[in-house]
Order: sequence, then structure tokens, then C-alpha cells
Amino acid sequence: MKYLSIQEAAEQWNVSPRRVQQLCKNGAIDGAVKEGRSWRIPTQAQSPVRAKSAEGPHILPLPVGISGYVEAVTRYYYVDKTLLIRDFIDALPKVSLFTRPRRFGKTLNMDMLRVFFEHSEQDTSVYFKDKAIWNCGEYYRSFQGKYPVIYLSFKDVKYASWENALKDIAAIIRSEYARHSELLGSTACNAVEKQVFQMIIDDHADEVVLSRSLTLLSAMLHKHYGIETVIIIDEYDTPIQQGYASGYYDQVVAFVRNLFSGAFKDNSSLAYGFMTGILRVAKESIFSGMNNLKVNTIMDDRYSAYFGFSKEEVAHMLAYYGHADKLAEVCEWYDGYQFGSSEIFNPWSVINYVDENCYPKAFWQSTGSNEIIGDILAAATPEITENLRKLMQGETVTTFVDTGVIYPEVKKNPTSICSFLLVAGYLRCKEIVPQNDGNFMCRVSIPNKEIAFVYAKEIISRLLPERGESTAVMIQQAIFERSTDALQKHIAAYLMETISVYDTGSEAFYQGLMIGLCAILNNRYTVRSNRESGLGRFDIQLCPLEKSLPGLIFELKASKRSDESLEKLSAEALRQIDEKHYETEMRSAGVHEILKIGIAFRGKEISVRTE
Repeated sequence: MKYLSIQEAAEQWNVSPRRVQQLCKNGAIDGAVKEGRSWRIPTQAQSPVRAKSAEGPHILPLPVGISGYVEAVTRYYYVDKTLLIRDFIDALPKVSLFTRPRRFGKTLNMDMLRVFFEHSEQDTSVYFKDKAIWNCGEYYRSFQGKYPVIYLSFKDVKYASWENALKDIAAIIRSEYARHSELLGSTACNAVEKQVFQMIIDDHADEVVLSRSLTLLSAMLHKHYGIETVIIIDEYDTPIQQGYASGYYDQVVAFVRNLFSGAFKDNSSLAYGFMTGILRVAKESIFSGMNNLKVNTIMDDRYSAYFGFSKEEVAHMLAYYGHADKLAEVCEWYDGYQFGSSEIFNPWSVINYVDENCYPKAFWQSTGSNEIIGDILAAATPEITENLRKLMQGETVTTFVDTGVIYPEVKKNPTSICSFLLVAGYLRCKEIVPQNDGNFMCRVSIPNKEIAFVYAKEIISRLLPERGESTAVMIQQAIFERSTDALQKHIAAYLMETISVYDTGSEAFYQGLMIGLCAILNNRYTVRSNRESGLGRFDIQLCPLEKSLPGLIFELKASKRSDESLEKLSAEALRQIDEKHYETEMRSAGVHEILKIGIAFRGKEISVRTE
């Protein structure tokens, strides 16, 4: 039989070599044979994908990092979210605020709204005629291309000083003014308005003028076009979060309050307003007196399906790229969010997963700063710390949730930590009980495997004292070397230097401690605890992500008796692993080498046995 190389098959089928290799790995090409790190393809094999050719349809590239609507729908695979427009038009609130975690499609949706509503010399209806909104009827289509639009995105305003942050905000406003430069020649606008307009264009405006810039621009657009203006502010709270982290919180809040008040409160030139952010920050008086604001949080049903992917949308994407068999893995890693009544997948991670040859990683953790989390955890009470450890162990925690949580409150009031983690995307609601004050009592848990990784790295590791991470590295080395002596030495040194003897005692304490240390190894292992396997429930299991690594099972024992032998107790822990067959789950997953570790603790003393 004759064979083609990856490159030859790619040229013959008019697709990329990387795509051919993906299909070989997935078993989609009959007769493909692996040869080293590459593949050979039978010459008679048929392409299982649509070829990229001018004559017919082609495989669209994935929209990794694409946030512009026109670019997304004309050049990339696009998940249709245009029915958000229909639902908005049905309700027609004056000002809408959408709060969602980062990388859940807020910017793309706001740009979609801009393209839909904005009056343009170009016929922008072409970008919607094959989308769901166009089939909703003439009434909905009548809104398309009707309004002048002001669009500002603050997603990149991240500076260490208010001076530099204000300069960037001024540049963003100046760019939007320049986009509407036709107003300088408008006969409907007066000389004073044009003078201030030019001042902003020339970068001569001070903070006061900038704080009134949206009021002026919307009024001039209203006069020029004879219809009210749509104002869109994307990621409005990014400079607020940065201001809190960098010490200019009061200054940025004061400026933003005046900017938004002029844009959205009692503005006769406003048709509709849209805003997005992570936090609602309703108590900061940014929206003081704004009775026309409709807040849409992750707890609300309305618009719940439009930020993130549904299971059906994910299944369709996987099938399109030849990975239909990967749905279960995607569910395990990136599903689990509950927005209102909708089950939601993290869109950023799903797209990157497919783009990375379906190799699961914690893609989301590197998409933003987590400085606020560090500040929060620094003030965590022992009860909060214990709840966080329970969550890491896969348990559910009942907590009060305030969707109007604000940055200063988070640091001053540790009980608001779960509220912040929920709205920021680190937790999910498994059960919601509304309260009369508009807040909620919720049963929360970690949504999926990806967030368990993020949680371990960004949260649990911050709960460990400074020495924790370096100790974890040495523990990792000891495990790989199968050195019982080194393992015992490093854990004992960690106990001696970082904890008080008064903190110790229960097995649960030591288990939380070990989970925290093991969690730092999450780039190589999936960390699980208290899971049923064999004839019982193991304490901690580390399942390797690479076949070359051993699996690990820890069984822990704690003693308070000074006359009890820790050596015998660690030996008993090791026997329990064998007697209960705790390795069953990993054996079923194809892990052949498993290191069993029994550990006994008493105060700061420790004994380790391995098999």
C-alpha cells in the first residue's frame, strides 16, 4: 500500500498539515499509521473535512482572541448570539448592565450591538441576514442601522497611577470623538460645542471636561442625526479594580461617577445604554439616583444563555472540527457554570481547547490579574479558609451572596469573599434561595476541573505561608525520586516553620494542608480528595496528566496520643490503601505505576511510609 506524508495529504486535501495531524490522532482517517511523532496516510484515503477551496465551503478558523463582531462573522467560526438583540428589544430597558466573569464574550456581544444599532453609510445588515435575529420579523429588523452609537471599551485601562489611567481614558474618548469627526462640519451643532469637541480631539481637555464628554458627544450626535444616541461602555469596572489595587480608587470612582451620570442619568439624548463588567458595584454611588438602570447578573434568567456557550453549541463546534468524541472531556473541564437557568461552558477555554489539538489545560487562569484575590485572602478568617479548603476537596458550601459586592467591602468584610468569587467566575451556584433584600443564600461549589486548577494556583497557594510553594517543589522532587526520607524531611520542615502546634490536631487539618501543597503540582496532576474508589474513599489522589508520571495516593492519619507510634500509624495508613483498593479508579483510567503513601501526624511530628 502506498502512503502520503502529513504534508502531502494536506496539499492534496487543501487543508493545513496541523489539521491532518489532528484528524489522524482522532482516528478520523481510515488506515492512518503512526510513525514516530508523525503519521502516514493511505493514498486512497478520503478527506473527512470540507476542503478549503474557492469552489465550495471551507473549514473556518477558530476565533481565538477575536472580539470584533464583523471580523468574527466574516472570517471565523461564530456562535450565534444575536437573539440577545431580540430579548433586549422585547424589554427595551433604558440602560442595561451585564455582569459576567472575564472572557465570557462580553466585548464581542457589545460590538455586535454596536454594529446592529449603528447608523452607517455601509449596509451593515449583511452581517445579520444569515443570523437568528433576522428571522425574528420586520419589527426587530427596523432597529438595525437606526442610531448613532458611542462605543468605549475600558478593558485595557490597567495602570499603576491615576495620572496614567486618566491619560488612557482620555485617549479612548478622543478616539471615539475622532470616529465622529463629521460633527465638526455639522450645521446642527453650535460653535461652542464644536470648540469643546476640538479641544478633546486635540488632547487639551482637563479632567472636568472629560467627565462631561459623553454628555456633549451624545447631544451633538442627537442634533446631527435627529435621533437619540446609543451609548455602550465595555468593561466599565476595569479601571475601578485597577484603582483599588493601585491606590487611586477614590479618584477613579469620582471620575467614573460623573462620566456615567452625564451619559445615562436624565440624558435626553440617550436612546439606550449598555454596560458590561465583572462586578455590579451598585453601592459605590457610581449609579446613584439612576432609576433607569437594569442590572443583569449571573443570578438572572434574562440573557443567561448569551454569555458563554451552551452544551448544544459546544457539541456543534466539536463536530464541525472533527472532535465529537471529546464532548465528555470538555464537559468535565469547562462546563459547570450556572447563569440564571442556563448551563454554561467557558467559551474562551473551549475555543482554546479545540485550537490546542483537544489537549485540556487551564486556559482561563492566564487571562487576567488576580491581585484582588490575594488581598481578599490575606484578610480571610479561619472559617473562610476552612470553607475554601472544603471547596477544593469537592464539597459544597452554603453562603450568603451579595451580587452588589464592591472592592473595599471585599477586603473589609471577609464574609463577602464567596460573593466575589462567584461573580468573578471561581464558583458556581448549585442551589439558589432568593432573600427579601434582593440578595441570595446559595450552595456553591467549584464548577469544573479547570477552575479547580485555577483555584489551586490562585487561591489555595495564597493561603499557604511563603515557604509553601518552594516546599511543594521539593516534595515533588522527593516523590519523583521515590525518596521516603526526603519526603518526610521536607514535610516536617514545612510543619516546623509555618504552623503553630495549636492549629494541629484533626486529620481534616492535615488533609487541608496536604491538598494545598499538592495543589501547586496541578500542572502535572489532577488533585482529588475524599473520592470513592475501590472499597472506600481515599484521602488524596494525584492522577497524572502525562503517562510518563506515576499516580499518587495519600492516606493520612492523625494522633493526639504521645504514646502512639507514628511509624505504626503510617504503616496502617499504607495497609489501608491496599486493603481498600484505592488505586482502582486510576487503574481504570490507564495509570499503571502508582505510588502509595501513608503519612501519620502528631503536632509537628510526621512519619511517612511508601510502597
